[in-house]
Amino acid sequence: MFSVPTRWSLRMPSDTAAAAVTLTARALLLDMDGTLVDSDAAVERVWRGWAAEHGLDGDEVMKVVHGRQGYATMAELLPGRPMEVNIAENRRLLAQETADTEGVVPVPGAPAFLAAIEDVPHALVTSASAPLATARMAAAGLRMPRVRITAESVGASKPHPEGFLKAAAELGFEPGECVVFEDSGAGVEAGRAAGMRVVGVGPRAAAFSPTVHAPTLEHVRVEPGDGGAVRLRVVPAAV
Repeated sequence: MFSVPTRWSLRMPSDTAAAAVTLTARALLLDMDGTLVDSDAAVERVWRGWAAEHGLDGDEVMKVVHGRQGYATMAELLPGRPMEVNIAENRRLLAQETADTEGVVPVPGAPAFLAAIEDVPHALVTSASAPLATARMAAAGLRMPRVRITAESVGASKPHPEGFLKAAAELGFEPGECVVFEDSGAGVEAGRAAGMRVVGVGPRAAAFSPTVHAPTLEHVRVEPGDGGAVRLRVVPAAV
């Protein structure tokens, strides 16, 4: 049994409260980059450098890089290249990303949100490697969830649902009892493919038809539900 604080420090926009959508869940599955951690500056530095190495347009690369493992991005952008080359090159980029934490900060509302769900079953489900996830969560000053599914944990990258399904199984819940928090198209697609509802967080997520969209985690309130469940009250962006 877990408990949820009845009050916490997050202030929701009162002028949009009437538009709130409430989801009930027993477990929460959290992406990292773009959802809890704003690492866009570091991602841009590394991947625009990679794009330049291969004569690719950096803007086009950035459209597909978010939410998936690096080798999967490379496979999409350089079709026909041997996968072992992508995997080897991805190891190099992971080392660069792990070392580059300049400008890595929490997404607005992330510290309060993580504090609110401390006693709620939850897991980190990220396409980052374990060292990269550890480095970025530490740089952002965020608590690392006890249960975490990283790149090393799965055989298929998002948008494949394997990571979310593994996290649900490890927490001991059915997919339909879980709510995913994601920012990218690949992540939203993976959550839906896993049979889960998805809260899309941030400006990228709105374009991918999540179950509900939250401009930031400041727009999410965590409340106790019935029978050990948790209620998530999400205020979409004002129209």
